[in-house]
Amino acid sequence: MGTALLGRPVAAASGDYEAMLVNCIDPRFTTNSLQHMTTNGMRDKYSQFVIAGGPIGAVHERFAPWHGAFWDNLDITVQLHNIKRVVALTHRDCGAAKLAFGDAAVATRQSETEAHAAALRVFSAEVRRRKPTLVVVAGIMDLNGTVDAVS
Repeated sequence: MGTALLGRPVAAASGDYEAMLVNCIDPRFTTNSLQHMTTNGMRDKYSQFVIAGGPIGAVHERFAPWHGAFWDNLDITVQLHNIKRVVALTHRDCGAAKLAFGDAAVATRQSETEAHAAALRVFSAEVRRRKPTLVVVAGIMDLNGTVDAVS
């Protein structure tokens, strides 16, 4: 094992880990995302892919040039980390979602929920198509850090 700068032992780059977290670049959700993963028993057991809009950025046509980077990263994390699931989190009041869906689609909580849920379902279906053994856990994070599951 190597040693991190703070003296904490770190595990090897490959091995068996629980998940890949796909979430947004918005700094307001950094701590909440860590807390969500910790609460769900995955602290230090997941890789992370951070992109504007999170799962929305990985599948929405507005961000098509980014898609390959995400899918390549999913391939490598499956190969290196032997993950079992993908945790896909979008969040409320997301600028990338507004760019992707338009102002009207995120103008109310209900329409925002519907737009995010539709994108998360597309994302989940695409992960399952490409990696049928992976479980996808999808949700919309509120500004207070709570997550509403999307199935």
